[in-house]
Amino acid sequence: MAFTRAAGKHRRPRQAAVRTGANIAGITTVASGVVAGIAGPALAATGETPSPQDTGLRQAMVMGDGLSDQIDAQAQSQRDAAEAAAAKAKAEAVARQQAARKAEAAAKKAKAERDAKERAAREEERKRLNTFVSPISGSYVSTGYEASSGLWSSGSHTGIDFHASTGTSVHSVGSGEIVEAGWGGSYGNNVVIKMNDGTYTQYGHLSSIGVSVGQKVTPGQQIGLSGATGNVTGPHLHFEARTTAEYGSDMDPLSYLRSHGVNL
Repeated sequence: MAFTRAAGKHRRPRQAAVRTGANIAGITTVASGVVAGIAGPALAATGETPSPQDTGLRQAMVMGDGLSDQIDAQAQSQRDAAEAAAAKAKAEAVARQQAARKAEAAAKKAKAERDAKERAAREEERKRLNTFVSPISGSYVSTGYEASSGLWSSGSHTGIDFHASTGTSVHSVGSGEIVEAGWGGSYGNNVVIKMNDGTYTQYGHLSSIGVSVGQKVTPGQQIGLSGATGNVTGPHLHFEARTTAEYGSDMDPLSYLRSHGVNL
């Protein structure tokens, strides 16, 4: 009995295998073509013949790395510029603060100096206003206090006489206010001043008067000129110190002036 081989049931025909291999080769060819297509532009730009290992994927990775480095470098440059700008701004702010502190210190120093000068000026003015001077500069006492003579109605001298020719400048001995300026009987032309300390001074026998009632005067200020008006035997200045503005309240004018620092 003859046996017939059942061809094709358990084994693929060889032709099919050939077709399968062809398909695989085709796929490989297509893949190679894609890779070659990717690599083509890069290789064409360089003019180099690609080696078996050069592929488009490798070229793309190299280009990507270069771009990344450029971006990193640009970012670092921007960071460096920002840090430099911040440092400059901080330095400028510190400089402005230092300048402001210096200006403030200079202003405080200038103010302190001005205040000190003003205090010194006020103190000098206060001293000047509280200073007493002689009623006639460079003169001397020619007749003393309480000297006896029939020339005076009280029988004694109620003041002191300063030697002075007619027209000699007569000064207020200190700061005060004029309470009398005019004819004073036997005193002739006279001026009475209420001093700042509450005492009174009188200046008699003046040839002229240069002040008026209510006027404020300071030490050494001219109030008139000496003369020989009233009951006199010759030109001179009659000076009195009083506790009130009225006659009869006299006190020793020489001691009065000396107690206020006037050397006579």
